[in-house]
Amino acid sequence: MAKEVDLIAELREDSGKGASRRLRRTGKVPAILYGAGKAPTPVTFDNNQLIKKMEQEAFFSSVLTVKVGSKSQQAILKDVQTHPAKRMVLHLDLQLIVADEKIRMTVPVHFMNEDAAPGVKEGGSISHMMTEVEVTCFPADLPEYLELDIGELELDQLRRLSDIPLPSGVEIPELALENDRDVVSIHIIKEVIEEVEEEEVLEGEEGVAAAAEEGEKPAGEEEPKEEEGDG
Repeated sequence: MAKEVDLIAELREDSGKGASRRLRRTGKVPAILYGAGKAPTPVTFDNNQLIKKMEQEAFFSSVLTVKVGSKSQQAILKDVQTHPAKRMVLHLDLQLIVADEKIRMTVPVHFMNEDAAPGVKEGGSISHMMTEVEVTCFPADLPEYLELDIGELELDQLRRLSDIPLPSGVEIPELALENDRDVVSIHIIKEVIEEVEEEEVLEGEEGVAAAAEEGEKPAGEEEPKEEEGDG
């Protein structure tokens, strides 16, 4: 089950882009709480506290306990906007949840025993086609992450969504739609092979050129025979 993360929020009265910019200049982050049959509630968070929380992977896939005054509500993160260059959160969307209603959430996939995979030992490279998966479950069953063991993955083999073990009560919606996508594979990277072959060709050409400069014949070529005269 995912951890519970506490966040402290304050109600905000001003709205609009101008008000949001003013809040950010004071180190506050505008956000919205919505869902659970309640009217959307505009709130603010402290930017520095949010940045610290976001350094933990669990923040993005956990049930968040949001405290507004003396009232606490459970929510999940649905959207976050960050500044492209500064350590600044621009906006948060938080969805309120209730215990007896299923939620849809994206959780990370942790790949186990990658170095032990036979395909890696044979020189293959691991390709991650997916690093996170959307799941549905009740809030109490929400996993912090999913684990996929690839310690027995051979060269040119792959694992799909259906190979990911799921905790009790957790489902992957795409599988219900018969969309069993590829998640991870091990292959020899084609570009590497072509680069090696190209180097071998160049080395061969350089050897021929060097031999020609020295008046030598490349290996495999015979000296032309002189025609015998009538004597």
